[in-house]
Amino acid sequence: MPTFVDILEYIGTFAFAISGIRLACQKDFDVFGAYVVGLATAIGGGTIRDLLLDTTPFWMLKSSYLIWSGIALIFVYLFRRHLIRLNNTFFIFDTIGLALFTVVGIEKTMNMEDCNYPFWTAIIMGTITGAAGGVIRDIFLNEIPLIFRKEIYALACIIGGITYYISQALFDNLVITQIASSASIIITRIVAVKYKIGLPHIKREDN
Repeated sequence: MPTFVDILEYIGTFAFAISGIRLACQKDFDVFGAYVVGLATAIGGGTIRDLLLDTTPFWMLKSSYLIWSGIALIFVYLFRRHLIRLNNTFFIFDTIGLALFTVVGIEKTMNMEDCNYPFWTAIIMGTITGAAGGVIRDIFLNEIPLIFRKEIYALACIIGGITYYISQALFDNLVITQIASSASIIITRIVAVKYKIGLPHIKREDN
């Protein structure tokens, strides 16, 4: 039976894959190309995390992630007219994937056997798990990565990580901690986009 973390990963994989496949469709990719972009979006961050933690990348041990990315491709193909036309579709699925994968990355780091990583390392690994797949997606699509150009993205993961730490100390309940952390990321992203809140840009000096 899949654990709760496994379920979070499957939902996050499905959501992230949809966000990547939808953008690939807008770029007129073929079916295989769209699947590759969706898969890279879904597993990219977790792969980098596992390599940094010196463990086998998670998707190499279970075919579920490849299958869920394939299901996401079928979902986008069947409902492509509605998904591609709605601009907020990408935002919704990307934000869900970001929140769930950040929580998964934090917990996987904390649960590493014989490795008592400090919590700030878990927050960094959670941020990489959540945000790095989107960077890979944007590079494949020949776009400047979203994380570098606008909106609060990686910072939302950090806020989620801090919320995880505080909730764990206050409630000592894993489910409440996971919900609070995920919700803080989603709320941060929604508020930042709605009110156009972003980090200051470093502007070049004109000669």
